[in-house]
Amino acid sequence: MRNVTTYLLALIFSAAFCANTFAQRTISGRVTDAEDGKPLPGATIKASEIRGTNSDQNGNFTLRNISENVSEIEVSYIGYETGKFAVSPQNKLDIKLFRSTYQADEVVINATRVNEKSAMAFTNVSAAAIDKQNLGQDLPVLLNFTPSLVSTSDAGAGVGYTGIRIRGSDATRINVTVNGIPYNDAESQGVFWVNMPDFASSVSSIQIQRGVGTSTNGAASFGATVNINTNALRKEAYAELNNAYGSFNTFKNTLKVGTGLIKDKFTFDARLSRVSSDGFVDRAASELHSYYLSGGYFGKKSFVRVNVFSGNERTYQSWNGVPEAKLRGDREGILSYIDRNGLDEPDAQNLLNSDNRTYNSYTYKNEVDNYRQDHYQIVSSHSLSDKWNFNLNAFLVRGLGYYEQYRKGDDYANYNLPNVIIGADTLESTDLIRRRWLDNYFYGTTFSLDYNSFKKLTASIGGGWNKYDGDHYGQIIWARNAGNIENEHRYYYSQGIKKDFNIYGKLYYQFTDKLNAFADLQFRTVSHAINGTDNDQVQLAVDQSYSFFNPKAGITYQIADQSSIYASYSIGNREPNRDDLTNTTAVLFPKNESLQNVEAGFKTQQGKFAFAANYYLMHYKNQLVLTGQINDVGNSIRVNVPKSYRTGVELEGAVAFNRFLKWNVNATFSQNKIDNFTEYVVDYDNGGYQTINHGKSDISFSPNVIAGSQLTYSIQKNLELALLTKYVGKQYLDNTSTETRKLDAYFTNDVRLSWTIKPAWANEISFNLLVNNILSEQYESNGYTYGYIGGGALTQENFYFPQAVRNFLVGVNFRF
Repeated sequence: MRNVTTYLLALIFSAAFCANTFAQRTISGRVTDAEDGKPLPGATIKASEIRGTNSDQNGNFTLRNISENVSEIEVSYIGYETGKFAVSPQNKLDIKLFRSTYQADEVVINATRVNEKSAMAFTNVSAAAIDKQNLGQDLPVLLNFTPSLVSTSDAGAGVGYTGIRIRGSDATRINVTVNGIPYNDAESQGVFWVNMPDFASSVSSIQIQRGVGTSTNGAASFGATVNINTNALRKEAYAELNNAYGSFNTFKNTLKVGTGLIKDKFTFDARLSRVSSDGFVDRAASELHSYYLSGGYFGKKSFVRVNVFSGNERTYQSWNGVPEAKLRGDREGILSYIDRNGLDEPDAQNLLNSDNRTYNSYTYKNEVDNYRQDHYQIVSSHSLSDKWNFNLNAFLVRGLGYYEQYRKGDDYANYNLPNVIIGADTLESTDLIRRRWLDNYFYGTTFSLDYNSFKKLTASIGGGWNKYDGDHYGQIIWARNAGNIENEHRYYYSQGIKKDFNIYGKLYYQFTDKLNAFADLQFRTVSHAINGTDNDQVQLAVDQSYSFFNPKAGITYQIADQSSIYASYSIGNREPNRDDLTNTTAVLFPKNESLQNVEAGFKTQQGKFAFAANYYLMHYKNQLVLTGQINDVGNSIRVNVPKSYRTGVELEGAVAFNRFLKWNVNATFSQNKIDNFTEYVVDYDNGGYQTINHGKSDISFSPNVIAGSQLTYSIQKNLELALLTKYVGKQYLDNTSTETRKLDAYFTNDVRLSWTIKPAWANEISFNLLVNNILSEQYESNGYTYGYIGGGALTQENFYFPQAVRNFLVGVNFRF
């Protein structure tokens, strides 16, 4: 399979250099300010989905080898009205753009985004691209075909708990912002997409920066940055009703309305969503609700938008995965697993009699995760002059919820309770139901001061401050033999306080028409205090502070029209998360991590082809790598390794064979290594750990090959058929490079059909059909492993998260 994939990629990339075969004409022009005639350097000019360029420091641009079918181009510039202009084949185009406060949504996030002159690897994803796939699955699944990205789903069908890895780095190492405001959970540093149901319906654009990326707010980026922008201005009033249904009883219902511009100053937008699914896995159901409200004021020089959005999720737990013996249908292995883990009769029968790929160990009817998260944002932009712009934002996130668990035969002592005496009998344990709560507030501010000389220099100074205040506690809500247990007895409590401050300065300078350089300096301080007890009655007392300096620099050089090379060097530092600090011993107490990141690449557009190649080297000191084990709530356990690295090549290609057939393809070939890995194995016989040295080994969950393909055929102008292909190489469950602890490579194919009509009574009606995994590939996209020494022998348990075989989603969207 890998050889086939490599061959196909080589074929399309080599074809990109034959682009002149399709050369037809040249379009050139100049972009200026409509009021004062100043040139607008760096304006974006698009002739098609594949072809585009930027204006130089004098506002000039040239697009060569453009098809005769192109009748207009689109020109945009931050802070100006985007316009479409008819192509004139005889004359040089004179394009004048008008300033607009209506572009302020883009201005607010501009300080934390990169562009073609940033010498970094990035991908922009438009709302139109997301809409084609948006049938109820979470954002990680909708982004599945972007470079170096792997998505996974606990329930197996893309609804509920989903995850994302980029270049092998998981969500705790990926910085996510919404309108420039931090979204990562401050303590775990993770991203819980399940708390943002159907958020894709409120997204106007997403930028994924791979590697360290540019300085941003919130959690440090050690693998990638996902920068999300919500609703952009829509000047006309609108209403949308989107509905979808699919396999596993999956439903999505979305209502969107907006006023358009009122008196050229005000706008209001709203969305109400519901997503539900039974899930591919047994009892892995999700019931998700969300809303989004936004009101904006557009003054002559100031813009203010207030966003309020919320997500409420009730998800049946499927955190445990499927034991390997069950997945492989090994009955003897299943019986051995039952014996080793002391399963009682009901649990043993559930394991023996359920389907191998949909087995779920949880059988209690209310074994659910129930959490609500409310977001309040104020984003503003103020034009101080034609060259200076000031952005100031504030936010509050309120989170409250629990997950409920049925526990069999737990000791009273584990809950700070005395044994129960009934007559002459003393009961030391009981069946019970407990809830483990999270109750938190996350609030702060972000800001940036941006300068654009409209000549050679653009710069910004920005940063942010935030504070997280979170309570963790557990309650017993029922016990079979309650004794003197108080109602909702609280058996543990801890508080986490985390403060984060950063300030950065960024500068872009155009030395010549062809040479641009940038510098980006960030200073960040973090403090983390945890006090109380955890679920296992262990006393917590953590008080850690960190200070980091993160410099970045790079150059971009245009070697020919629509062809450029670039290189950058960045340093990143980050702190351990809460689990790193609490799930540890003095021997393994986590250190902060450091990363040196080199990016170098080449981009070109020729005729109907576009091609890009990016080389990266990410060299880590004290990287916290996944051991493959998880804790009692499904979170991954990590350990520092002194030296490790990720290095690889990311290739992207696009070709428009004609106006009907287009192909976008990407591939990543990488090596992800730990120089000298020492495995720590729990020793129940003697206490403590036994160590095993594995020498040079692969980093867990880091495939050496990732490839994605989107082949689209426009049968008619309003009817499109697409084949979506994804290949992910094998991944090890831990860092030992052991072949018996791995996820096998998988190769999936999805088919999408989109049909749009425009009746007299509606602006548009679109029908979408998505058939996932059409060839019914049986694969697992995630897993974990756990090893221990007991009875003088090493036991290794592997668990997997199977993904659904062929399944479908169908949707109909009404736009008025």
